[in-house]
Amino acid sequence: MEMSLLCITNNKTLFKKHTSGSFSKKFYTAFYSILCTLLCITQANSSSLEQAKRLHDRITGVPPSVITLIEMSNLIDQGKVTEAAYAAMQSPEFYTTTLKVFASPWTNKDQDIFFPLNDYSATIIGAVRDDLDFRQILQGDITYVGNSDLNLTPYSKLNNTHYQELESNFINLADGLVQVTQSSLNGFPSEATAGILTSRAAAKAFFYLGTNRAMLRFTLMNHLCTDLEPLKDNTLPPDRIRQDVSRSPGGDSRLFINNCSGCHTGMDPLAQAFAYYDYQFDAETDPQADNGEISYNQSVNIDAVTGTRVKAKYHNNATSFPFGFVTRNDDWQNYWREGINQKLGWDSALAGKGTGMKSLGEELANSEAFAQCQVKKVFKAVCLRDAENSADLTQIKSTTTSFQQHSYQLKQVFAEVGAYCMGE
Repeated sequence: MEMSLLCITNNKTLFKKHTSGSFSKKFYTAFYSILCTLLCITQANSSSLEQAKRLHDRITGVPPSVITLIEMSNLIDQGKVTEAAYAAMQSPEFYTTTLKVFASPWTNKDQDIFFPLNDYSATIIGAVRDDLDFRQILQGDITYVGNSDLNLTPYSKLNNTHYQELESNFINLADGLVQVTQSSLNGFPSEATAGILTSRAAAKAFFYLGTNRAMLRFTLMNHLCTDLEPLKDNTLPPDRIRQDVSRSPGGDSRLFINNCSGCHTGMDPLAQAFAYYDYQFDAETDPQADNGEISYNQSVNIDAVTGTRVKAKYHNNATSFPFGFVTRNDDWQNYWREGINQKLGWDSALAGKGTGMKSLGEELANSEAFAQCQVKKVFKAVCLRDAENSADLTQIKSTTTSFQQHSYQLKQVFAEVGAYCMGE
C-alpha cells in the first residue's frame, strides 16, 4: 500500500515536470501517468478500495480523489475504519453538501432539505466541524458566521443576506465559518441565548405568529425524534394549560379530556420557557416576514397587554377558558418526567424545572432521547435508510453510548455509522 502511494506521488511529479513540452509529449506523459496510477490502484486490496469508495460516497456525496481513496483503503486494511471515515470528512463536500442537507430540514416547518443556508444550519455545520459538544446547539451562546476576510455583507439580525451570499458564492464551509457569541449579534444577554433555539431562522419559522408552542413541537421533532402525538398522557395534571385551550371544544368536554389535554398537560408547562420571545416584522410591508428579527423582553421591557415581560401572544384568546393558566413569567416545568414519558430518559442530575429557554435547552439536550435522535438521523443520512433489523438497532444503541462517551462529538457518530454501512 505504501508503494501505491509512492507511485501516485511520483506520477504527479512526472506529469508536472513535462507540462512545458510539446503537445505530443504532454499527451503521452499524461497517458502514462494515468495508466500507471490505475496499475498502482490494483496493487491494493480491491475489497478495501470498494469499501473506501462507498464510505467516502456515503459521507460526502462525491467520489474520493485517488490519493484519498488509497489512504482510506490503507486505513481500512489496517482495521482503522473510523480513521478512514475521518479522512473522508476532510472533504469540503461533507460540510457544504452532507451537513447542509442534514441540517436544513430542521430550520423550517416544511422540513425542506433545500432550504437556504441560515444562522441555524450554519451553526450546526460549524459545531460539527469544530467537534463541539453537540448539546451546546440547544443552550450555548454561539452562532457561526462567514469569515470576515470573505468580503460578504455583514451579518444582520434583520435579514438572511449574509448566509445567502455564503451559499451563492459557493464558499467552502469547511473553513469559511467562524464561531462568535450569539449575544454579540442580537444584543441579548448571554443567559437569554440558547443556541439554534434563539437563532433568527428558528424564530422566523417557529415564533412566527401563533402562541410559541411550535418552537417546542419542532424542537422535539428535530432533536428528540418525536412528535407530540406519541407523548400524549392523560394522567398528568392540567393545571398549567393556558386559557386559549377550550375545555369543551364544540360543546363536548370529552374532546378536551381525550384529545387536547393529553398533549397540553406536558407541552404548555415547557413552552412557558419561550414567554419572553417573539418574531417581529411589519406585516403590511413585509408579509413574508423576510426582514424581521427575534425579540426578547428584558427586565425593562414590559408588554402593554400582559403588564409583565410575557409577550402578548401568551394571552391570546384568553376568554376561551378564563379559568385556565395565566402566564406571568418564563418559569417552566417538565411534567413528562412522570408517567409514560420517562422513557425519554431525562437526566436525574437536573431539576426538571427552571427559568427561560437556556435551561430548557439543557433539559432537552441531556436526555437520552436527544443523544439517540442524533444517531438515528446520522444513520438515515449515511446508510440512506432507517433502522430495519436488530443489528441496526444494536448499532444505534452502541453508537449512542459512544456519542455520549466522546463528549457528544457528532463526527464520531458519522464515522461509526459510516463504518457500519460501508459494506452494504
